[in-house]
Amino acid sequence: MSESFDADWLGLREPFDARARNLELALALAEALPPRPHLIDLGAGTGALLRWLAPLLARSQHWTLVDADAALLQHAFATIEERAILAGWTTTWPRPSTLLVHTRHGVWRVEGLVADLAAGPAMLPLEKADGVVSSALCDLVSAGWVRRMAAALKVPFYATLNVDGRDRFSPPHPADRLVARGFRRDQGRDKGFGGPALGPAAPAALARAFRAAGFAVRTGPSPWQVPAATPVMADTLAEGHAQAAQAALPRGSAPALRAWAEARRGQARRGRLSVRVGHVDVLALPKLGE
Repeated sequence: MSESFDADWLGLREPFDARARNLELALALAEALPPRPHLIDLGAGTGALLRWLAPLLARSQHWTLVDADAALLQHAFATIEERAILAGWTTTWPRPSTLLVHTRHGVWRVEGLVADLAAGPAMLPLEKADGVVSSALCDLVSAGWVRRMAAALKVPFYATLNVDGRDRFSPPHPADRLVARGFRRDQGRDKGFGGPALGPAAPAALARAFRAAGFAVRTGPSPWQVPAATPVMADTLAEGHAQAAQAALPRGSAPALRAWAEARRGQARRGRLSVRVGHVDVLALPKLGE
């Protein structure tokens, strides 16, 4: 079973994700899609990618949200409907599992699919898809998973927010390199996708696999910028890095990691800690005539 994440964390990160995603690649995807595209969203979580990308597509569209966590999908439907109503749009439910959002640009049809993403393309209704999209997923998967996905697809593949290993906490701390080493080691452990996770190697692995499968591939930077004025996010990132590093490094590193975490927690509370988390977005488009 692949890893899952709780709704609180996904909600906290959503505005940072929205500001970070590479707009140029998103608009290129929009241009490549047909008039009423059907998109399959892998690891959809609470539906944050739909809420960001659907308005950019600015037309009628059909989404299948795929996640292993049924509770997260329920949260996604509730949040999508809530945001739609706040935007002044109407919603209808033709079936208990289908939400229609009636926007000024057309109707969004939203459906859900509970499935273990580790199964890769085998569990997806690809015959109905005009594109496959994901957010913060592909650095968790294995190289084999990416190769199988690339070999199975004949439609655009859009993967946002893949970590690139270029994280920075400011101001500097003597234990930054130790934390970074442990965090990178944790990023590479098996996350349930049939082998070691790609971690920061994900952008290059995606580009390589899809080019080998005949796609034209574009990449673009999408770093999180977490200013000191957002102390909850800065503190959460520091705590997450420290915990991951402690799980991955020998016990002898624990005192230094605890001291680093305590120092960062104090800086965050005083509004003095800022963080940059490097990401890269990847867009793979089938070449014309292939």
